[in-house]
Parts: sequence; structure tokens; C-alpha cells
Amino acid sequence: MTLALAVPPDDATGESDMVLALQDDIIFGRLAPGSRLVEDTLLARFGGSRHFVRQALDRLERLGLAVRERNKGFTVRSLTPEQVVQIYQVRELVQRQAALLIPLPAPAALVADLTAINAELAACMAARDLRGVHDANDRFHLRLYAACGNAYLLETIRHYMRLSLPMRAKTLADADSLRVSHGQHGLMIELLQGRDNWLLAQLCVDHLQPSKRDYLARNDAPAARIA
Repeated sequence: MTLALAVPPDDATGESDMVLALQDDIIFGRLAPGSRLVEDTLLARFGGSRHFVRQALDRLERLGLAVRERNKGFTVRSLTPEQVVQIYQVRELVQRQAALLIPLPAPAALVADLTAINAELAACMAARDLRGVHDANDRFHLRLYAACGNAYLLETIRHYMRLSLPMRAKTLADADSLRVSHGQHGLMIELLQGRDNWLLAQLCVDHLQPSKRDYLARNDAPAARIA
């Protein structure tokens, strides 16, 4: 399955490289929320034409990682604690529902695919390959939720995964958090071979909580009490 954030292959190679590089900068915290994405700075870094840079910025906006503001240009998307709580409320609802719709016991092909992706994730963790960790993690979840059989529900999950990328970045880069996440993936695979959709659904919801709590705590957010 193609990664949700992958740039379509018909883009120019240079633009694709620029989008991927800026994605990494945003996802892994090298560009903080609210940082300006200045065209001249990006031209100096990546080369190409101004049109080339603007196309890449437009792509980041469509991915939900940047916003265009009047008289200010593009900035890295910044979310309030209240927005973070609301985004995760939607993620919990849709991912729980998708898990409840997965036919159990799951087909052997699904179990094999997820096992292979989780092994790839472990290899990226061992190599400290953050981009590989991010890609494998997203592919695991999208492959899992695709099994619900509802394309509209899957697209909603994909959209809210993108919106929550800045909140997930720190836990994806933290070795202890990753070990817990990887272990929960293994439990999901085990539950797929049983018959308890409710237990699987609750695990999918619990799996979301560390990144939300960590982000709210780091931002000293009163909304953490709501969460």
C-alpha cells in the first residue's frame, strides 16, 4: 500500500525531493509550528525556480502540514491544544469503528502483510531510520484499517493521521515509546486472529493516547485535563 504522504510519481523529481525534505523537517520537529516557509530561503536551499518552490508549498498545504496566511505567506501548521484534543476525538471514533468492522478471524494474507510491515518497522527502529519508522508505521495502520472494507472511513482515517503528524513526531523518534508502539502492533496482529472486535477496537484507541498526552503535556495545556 502506498504511504499516505507519498508524492505522486508524475511530479518532477526535484519538487518531490523538496516536499519530502520539508515533510521530514516538520514531522521530526526541525521546523517548529508557526515557522515561516520563506520562498527565498527555500530557493537558496533547494535551487530551481520560484514556481517550483510555490508548487512544493502548495503540496504541503494540501497535505495539511502548512497553511497560507494573507500578507504572511506559508507557515508550518500550528494547532491549539483544543484543536489537538478534537482531532484525537475524531481519530478515536473512526479508528474504533474501522476496527469493529474488520471481519475476524482476519484472512491469513492480512496477518502476513502486517507481520512483515511490523518486522520492517523493527529494522528501522534498530537502524534509527526515522523516515523508515514513519513510513512503516503509517503503512501498518493503513493496511490494518483498509481491512474494514469501507473506503470512505479509510480516507477519513488517512486525513486525520496527516493532521496529527506534528503531534506524533516525538513519540516516533523516542526509543521507549517506539518499543511500546511496536509491541502493541504485535498484540493487534494476535487479536486479528481471534474473534473479539471490541478488544481490538479498544487497543486501537489506547494506541493513540501516548502521542496525544505527550504533546499536550509538552505544551503545558489545560486541554490535557479534558483529554
